[in-house]
Amino acid sequence: QVQLVESGGGLVQPGGSLRLSCTASGRTDTMNTMAWFRQTPTKGREFVAAVGASDTNTYYASFLKGRFTASRDRAKNTLYLDMASLKPEDAAIYYCAVSRKIIVAVMPSDYYSWGQGTQVTVSS
Repeated sequence: QVQLVESGGGLVQPGGSLRLSCTASGRTDTMNTMAWFRQTPTKGREFVAAVGASDTNTYYASFLKGRFTASRDRAKNTLYLDMASLKPEDAAIYYCAVSRKIIVAVMPSDYYSWGQGTQVTVSS
């Protein structure tokens, strides 16, 4: 079992930036890919970004258009999401998740452990 704890969410103005963190503990030897998803009442849960078994295997949702950067500190078992140029439509609960898949997967069903989520609000 892997436990995931997200942090870093909050209120930010449009155009602002935030950094989310997700730290894993427990059976971290079972995880390969770490990912960020987000969820809203209207869109449901959608894939945002992920870092696979190697840092070269990083994948982003097409709608981000380069605004977000995912990175991973393997020594700390921590995944980060640096979000810039935030828009009101980026407001959501952001979840961290882990998968045994070596190559990045974008479906929630490919992930076996989830964090509790952290709220991101983008508003002036």
